[in-house]
Order: sequence, then C-alpha cells, then structure tokens
Amino acid sequence: MSKTKILIVEDDVDISNMLRIYFSGQGYDVQVAPRGGDALNYTRKQLPHLIVLDIMLPDMDGYAVCKELRTTTRTSHIPIIFLTQKDERSDKIAGLELGADDYITKPFDIEELKLRVQNAIQRSEMISLTDANSGLPSGRLIEEQLRDLMRTPSNNTWSYIDIKVNQLDAFREVYGFVAGNEVQRFTALLLGEVIDEMGTPNDFVGHPGGDNFVVITHTDNLQGLKDRIVRRFADDIKQHYSFIDRERGYMIVHTSDGAERQVPLMTLSVGSVSARTQTFADIREITELAAEDRRLGGAPVEEYETEW
Repeated sequence: MSKTKILIVEDDVDISNMLRIYFSGQGYDVQVAPRGGDALNYTRKQLPHLIVLDIMLPDMDGYAVCKELRTTTRTSHIPIIFLTQKDERSDKIAGLELGADDYITKPFDIEELKLRVQNAIQRSEMISLTDANSGLPSGRLIEEQLRDLMRTPSNNTWSYIDIKVNQLDAFREVYGFVAGNEVQRFTALLLGEVIDEMGTPNDFVGHPGGDNFVVITHTDNLQGLKDRIVRRFADDIKQHYSFIDRERGYMIVHTSDGAERQVPLMTLSVGSVSARTQTFADIREITELAAEDRRLGGAPVEEYETEW
C-alpha cells in the first residue's frame, strides 16, 4: 500500500521542518506548503489524505484556505486539522463551522498531534470517504455526490463517466502489486489534470476501487473530455512498462500450465450518461447505465492507441 500523504501548511520554517521530519519518520509522505496559495495549488495536482493547516499564514488565513477546500468539490472530503496559536473558543468554533475536523493549539504535544492525525485518517477510511491508495473520494462520497445532483432536478448540466483500466490485473501479475498501485495513482493524477484542462471547478473525480474510476462533470464538451482522457492515458501509460514491452506493444503472461500468452498494454474503456439527455430514477440506474455504455464501447479506445 502506498504511503499516506500529509500536507503541512505552515510558514514557520522551524515548525514545518520539525513536522516534516517527525511524520516522515512515522512512515507518512509529507509535503510542506508555506503559504495558503501554495496549499491550494498543491491540492489541484495531488490529493493529500490529510491537511495540517496553520491559521496565521502570510498571504491568506487558514480559514480562507479551509473554506476554499470545503467548497471545491474535488477537495471537500479531505480531513483538516487546524494548527494555531489562538486558544479562544470563538476561534475554534469558527474553524469547526467551516468544516475543519479537529483543532490543536500551539505549543502542542507532538504525540497528541500524531494521535489526532491518525484518528482523522482512520475515521475517513472507516466511513469509506477515500481510497487508501489513490486518495480519491470512494464509495460513500461518490454516492453523496450523485444524491445531491438527484435532489436538484433542475440542475441537468451534469454527466457521469465510468472509466475502467483494461489489463490492470495482468499488469500486476507481470510487474507486481506496487507497480499496480502506481498505475492507480497515475490514473488519479491524470484525471485531475484533464479536469483542470477541460472541465469545470465543480467537477468530481472518484475511485470506487481497483481498476474503476468515475468522473462527474458539468462540461458542455463531454465527448471532447472523454477523448482527451483516453488519449492522455494511451500516450502516458507506456512510462510504466519496460522498454521491451513498449517496443513490442504487449506483455508476456505465464499461465498456470507454464504456457505464455500475449496480453495487450493497458488502455481505458469509457462510458457515460448525461442528465442533459436522460432522466434517472435513482443512483443505481446512473451507475449501471454508464457501466453498460462502457461495456458496449461508449468510447472507441482502439482509435486512440498510439504507435509503439
């Protein structure tokens, strides 16, 4: 399993370095952002599993950062622990009202902060908020997004995209479990980049698990977005293969009887449904129709395969 990612948003170099060294020693993947704007830019590229957020920052206060994270669909689920010198009840209430998960006051006990971090991450995973590997919203959050859309019938500008990574299991068999996890993280990052390029600020990327990803988008160029996702994956996935496999365009998988078979390199299958053209009775109908569209070839993947 990949390391849990923590983002430390703190402009005091001594404190941020201490937290980075300590939590790295605890086995976390730690990144530091000295300014609020840096933190928001980072979360657009990678989703941390948790954010430790100082309230007093040089460019914008932690409350503004928290509000931006909570009102942005793709980052609204990330647990946030406020870190501050203030110890007034009103400050704590203000942070919690904005959606912070916890609050600790400087000077703090590092062991207490460690336990608060562990508890916040465990709570998030226990209620299936995020996939532990990709860091993307998982089962419950995906369902909540769809339910919110269903509650507003007049909001018919959204589309649901079902995405499957073909041959991921065969890739794991050849290259190993860790390499397979890297493909999941790569796919999550790629989807975020394409949404930034062609989607809208309210678009949502989720990971139900395994080789399956979803996008909920409000773009009016649905086909262009799907085409871009498939093309980018076909172009960039080859970096995960050996030179030999890239050159010949397939992997060699050994069967249980010792025989060899050729397995194509990974591609994406993509299907979708849209509230612009359809009405839905419930969220199950949305997911099943999109999956069926994918299985029927909703996105002609072969058209976008590159020359190796």
